[in-house]
Amino acid sequence: MGKSGKKRILLKIGSNVLTKETNQISRGKLEDIARQIASLKDEYEFIIVSSGAIAVAKQFVQLESNGKPINVKQALASIGQPHLMRIFHENFWELGLLTSQCLLSYSDFKEEESKTNIKNTINVLVKNNYIPIINENDTVATDEIKFGDNDKLSALAAALLKVDMLIIATNTNGIYTKESIEARGFQTIKETSNIEVLKTQIQNAISMHGTGGMTTKIDAAEIAQKANIETWIVNGLNDNFIVNAINNTSKFTKIILK
Repeated sequence: MGKSGKKRILLKIGSNVLTKETNQISRGKLEDIARQIASLKDEYEFIIVSSGAIAVAKQFVQLESNGKPINVKQALASIGQPHLMRIFHENFWELGLLTSQCLLSYSDFKEEESKTNIKNTINVLVKNNYIPIINENDTVATDEIKFGDNDKLSALAAALLKVDMLIIATNTNGIYTKESIEARGFQTIKETSNIEVLKTQIQNAISMHGTGGMTTKIDAAEIAQKANIETWIVNGLNDNFIVNAINNTSKFTKIILK
């Protein structure tokens, strides 16, 4: 819980949510997210980890490569990041929400001094009613672009910032049972504390824009659980997905504490 007495939520938004599984960032989806945060701001503090920089860059440019594909991805991230933040700012500002940008990489979590700086800076931002928008520093962090999809970063940030809840917004109604996946029935596991059992249920499909999949989300939940943080995996493509999850009126997976 934040020093304001409000519960603190870290919301991780994947590329497939921001684009609504198309080739462009959806302003309508960002409006939906901003509206929900505005309606909940008296009770909750929000910190966001957002993918989407590479996806938004592809709306503006096509780059030729004379090197490794990873170099093109890094260049696209550099081009797309300011555009992504502009879209966040425009949509959130209209509802009186202030945003700030924080670019981090996994290496920032390895040294105590840098971890303290991250924590102190973000706490100041939140105290002054800013919503930090965290993204990986993709222009220098090659492994994260290829494998991480910001899931691990969201869990590390959640643990460092002592949030009350990690919400991972993806394109499914949580985690489905293995049997229902095989039968194409897609029944959601509503609640569990057993990470090892969840790992046996995963269908690790790769989305159009994301590079993660359900495996990285389970890994993130495991990090969060060890830090005494509950993780919710919700369908961010649905309207009002944060509010509906909080009100328990939607299908999603809760990974609770042991």
